[in-house]
Amino acid sequence: MPMLLRRRVGALGQQALRAAWSMPQSASARLVFASRHGEFPRTLSIMDSLAAGEPVLPADFTLSVHHALAGLLSIARSNHHGHTAIAAGRDSFGCGLLEAAACLAEKPDEPVLFVYYDEQLPSPFSDFDEDGAPLAVALTLAAGGGSSIGLTLSARPADMPVSRTPAEDFLRFLLDRAPSAASPGERHLWRWTR
Repeated sequence: MPMLLRRRVGALGQQALRAAWSMPQSASARLVFASRHGEFPRTLSIMDSLAAGEPVLPADFTLSVHHALAGLLSIARSNHHGHTAIAAGRDSFGCGLLEAAACLAEKPDEPVLFVYYDEQLPSPFSDFDEDGAPLAVALTLAAGGGSSIGLTLSARPADMPVSRTPAEDFLRFLLDRAPSAASPGERHLWRWTR
């Protein structure tokens, strides 16, 4: 990954871009990025500057938008296949995966690179969000691959606790080779089957 690309983003963004860059299809696949909060420290820096009456750094403003990482990757890889950025609260991973699957269903001959990244919010915002360690995941969805995974969703029952780690739930499902798994999101119950 080029130094210029790494220097422009924070630690979480670097993890996400490193994961995406390592995928062979990153130059030719449609890109779907998903994150609950994006690079929140950058947004917090902007808010602090505004509260102090100081000017906002142009680079901070440019890179604070939710699709900034997808844009940087597409520019660095000369990828002209389009990109989408998803932010859907605790359902961000599931909604991003659903968007990637929909893109693949629309154009089965074009692979889709799905990148999910998130981390716990800094204090004092961490009181509202108890998610764990930073995580960056890159997955390629392609037609005609070796394994087929089904994705269904339904409304999450009100008495069912919300998963704090839906992306990790999915990764466990992939690695354990379980026939099925589920992850309760904020609004949806996400189910995966083989």
